[in-house]
Amino acid sequence: MGDMERLHRIKYMIQSRGCVPIDDFLHTLEISKATFKRDLEYLRDRMNASIVHDRSMGGYRFDKPNHGAKIELPGLWFSEKEATALVLMQHLLANLDTDGLLSPHISPLMDIVDGLLGQSKVSAKELRKRIKVFGMSARKKNLENFEEVGVSLLKRQRLHLKYYAKGKNETTEREVSPQRIIFYRDNWYLDAYCHLRKGLRSFAMDGILSAHLLTDKADEIPEKQLHENFAESYGIFSGKATQRAKLRFTPEKARWVSAETWHGQQVASFDKDGSYLLEFDYNQDPELVMEIMKHGDGVEVVGPASLKTKVRAELEKALKNYAS
Repeated sequence: MGDMERLHRIKYMIQSRGCVPIDDFLHTLEISKATFKRDLEYLRDRMNASIVHDRSMGGYRFDKPNHGAKIELPGLWFSEKEATALVLMQHLLANLDTDGLLSPHISPLMDIVDGLLGQSKVSAKELRKRIKVFGMSARKKNLENFEEVGVSLLKRQRLHLKYYAKGKNETTEREVSPQRIIFYRDNWYLDAYCHLRKGLRSFAMDGILSAHLLTDKADEIPEKQLHENFAESYGIFSGKATQRAKLRFTPEKARWVSAETWHGQQVASFDKDGSYLLEFDYNQDPELVMEIMKHGDGVEVVGPASLKTKVRAELEKALKNYAS
């Protein structure tokens, strides 16, 4: 980490947290106490930063509210293209935050980026005005336990969950070892080892009614096992792959579907008539059935027979709604 980047990090840490103990600076920045003292002196003397040590709060803070926003730190220069890319990335991240969970953490970043672009020809506000991100399938619900889950992931401690499963319409209490948070199709999920079910499970974050950090250390699941369980089968309805789907799309549908990735290890090819054949492994099929039905008469399930039967049954049930 360069000197100027470190100064920016010190400023940002105080801005975002209000008061920061010296040990947090030393651990996060991986520096000695002597280096931190030199950086602090530079910020005070050269950058006019009114950073003071507050003994009662046990850390360093800005002497005046919002003073950190007025400190101009040189040393980071961007080309116009780089500055544009930075604003676009930041704006997309903010728009993924449909429930406002990340807003307290994104806002300081936006202030810093706006400051960096202060002398640029690129207007951050103008760029944001020209980009719109719509989450088509996002479930509109406040995820109250998001931060508790995040803390457990970083501290590697178990969680006690009260969880509502929509598919089964049941609420259970269980102890889990969190492994990672997934953002999939505009919704958040927690991949964890469930000590109740004795296996890996994905929990929809909006189904977590309560989450409490436990003192027990989380069980660590090898990356290879996580990949086999979550990445080798279709979608969020994961589990070790046990079946292989084969779908045939019409030439017209192929113009769209051939550009999509349904599965990380999918195999695809074209027939002579332009039909598109898509194969991949999966475990559970509820989401897969819904995805297939979305394409109507533009897709045919070639195999397996069980998947073909389920899709046909769903189509027949849908048809009954229009019998009259």
